[in-house]
Amino acid sequence: MTPLFGFFNLGTQEILILLVIGVLLFGRRLPEVGRYLGKGIVEFKKGMKGLEDDLESNNNNTMVRQEPSALEPPRPPQRVATTAPKFEDSPGAITTPPKL
Repeated sequence: MTPLFGFFNLGTQEILILLVIGVLLFGRRLPEVGRYLGKGIVEFKKGMKGLEDDLESNNNNTMVRQEPSALEPPRPPQRVATTAPKFEDSPGAITTPPKL
């Protein structure tokens, strides 16, 4: 086993030691901790179910919208006229810098 998963390979003695430590730490609050943990898990599952329902309803709505639309024929390419001026050097426009 890789060292990463070595922690999850617990034997009977290790589990009993962890249970004893848990009882010593939490003591009387152990039922409360279990209750809060259970409520948290239930809320998490409800949230995940809500997200799945939203995704499914969105997928169904998009499928319904896409089915009736007919395919449009492709449009031919369009030419766009250039609006930028062309700059060309004319022989009379070239000046030389003055010599000092």
